[in-house]
Amino acid sequence: QVGNYKRTVKRIDDGHRLCNDLMNCIHERARIEKGYAQQLTEWAKRWKQLVEKGPQYGTVERAWCAFMSEAEKVSELHLEVKGSLMNEDFEKIKNWQKEAFHKQMMGGFKETKEAEDGFRKAQKPWAKKLKEVEAAKKAYHAACKEEKLAISRETNSKADPALNPEQLKKLQDKVERSKQDVLKTKEKYEKSLKELDNATPQYMENMEQVFEQCQQFEEKRLRFFREVLLEVQKHLDLSNVASYKNIYRELEQNIKTADAVEDLRWFRANQGPGMSMNWPQFEEWSADLNRTLSRREKKKASDGVTLTGINQTGDQVSQPNKHSSSLSVQSNTVQSVQSSYNPFEDEEDTGSTVSEKEDNKIKNVSSYEKNQSYPTDWSDEESNNPFSSTDANGDTNPFDEDSSPAMEVRVRALYDYEGQEQDELSFKAGDELTKMENEDEQGWCKGRLDNGQVGLYPANYVEPIQ
Repeated sequence: QVGNYKRTVKRIDDGHRLCNDLMNCIHERARIEKGYAQQLTEWAKRWKQLVEKGPQYGTVERAWCAFMSEAEKVSELHLEVKGSLMNEDFEKIKNWQKEAFHKQMMGGFKETKEAEDGFRKAQKPWAKKLKEVEAAKKAYHAACKEEKLAISRETNSKADPALNPEQLKKLQDKVERSKQDVLKTKEKYEKSLKELDNATPQYMENMEQVFEQCQQFEEKRLRFFREVLLEVQKHLDLSNVASYKNIYRELEQNIKTADAVEDLRWFRANQGPGMSMNWPQFEEWSADLNRTLSRREKKKASDGVTLTGINQTGDQVSQPNKHSSSLSVQSNTVQSVQSSYNPFEDEEDTGSTVSEKEDNKIKNVSSYEKNQSYPTDWSDEESNNPFSSTDANGDTNPFDEDSSPAMEVRVRALYDYEGQEQDELSFKAGDELTKMENEDEQGWCKGRLDNGQVGLYPANYVEPIQ
């Protein structure tokens, strides 16, 4: 029918829009693949640190960590999927759309205009004859109507005695002319209809030719979409990727290598009765007190002098300090210190060994700390120490600088910090923790995380919460 080719022409514009829709669809899937890959990586990194620092050990630890390795490898594969979707499939559709659809200066597409012009040209001769047929039909129907009216008037006039013969003759002539008009219009109508029928085959042929051209154009788009969708399916289907299968084959092997007997044997040899022991032996007394620097004292300014051999005389020898200590003093006071060494200095001034300091500070560390040191409940060092934090009367020890605990304050981390030592805390910017002790001379504070872990952190890395 005339004008119904509009739907076929509109399909060309729809094809261009469908290309955009398919590109948007692929783009959204690529974003999902990228986001999933990033989440896998973050999950693997976080849990790998927790497992490595946690109490798990041996082959089961390696099997557990294999899950994080699997996530990292799968993350890489999904990033490859994202790259394939955007760099291959998306670009392929974009380039095909650019080649298939050509925009015009006045708007619209060249292919749409060519199809519409082709249909209009093929339809124009037949549409002209159709218009003539419609006009002839209209004239014939009007003549038939006029004939019927003329006959009706003539019939009525015969029953009317008031009409004279001359008027009756006019009505009869009118009827005769109407009959002749009907015959003429009928003949013209039939002739135009016959011409239209004769032109119809050629019209159909021309219209089908243009329609087939549109069909071929649409076939190219449909076949191209099918081809692209198959390629997208191949890029998304990781089950056919050899490296993907290898990831889970390797994961299964790592899990199967976990051996409870082997882990128990390792624990017995390293943490149980099988570990090597340094049994107490008789040791000769030595006047030299080898003093080692504590971790925090190593961070002090280098203008101090470390005394590693101090000769004690008099009554001082009879009450040696229980812990081997280190002492950092200014260079211009070395002689005075040597001559008046005070055996009653507290641990903060003299400094204990690194291992002793860490043992004291790790008592409240979270169970996630793998190398956690545990205090010995049988030790009676505190009860035998006459210089502990409180005396018999409950008064504070004037030689203990840290005897008065600071009021706990909630603080917020300004920056990320990764603990470098076992007694240091690790946190992210924005995390909240509790400050337990005020800043010392080296710029360190003692604090507690919300999970219960206690340790040191740089004072300038946090700010009080208002």
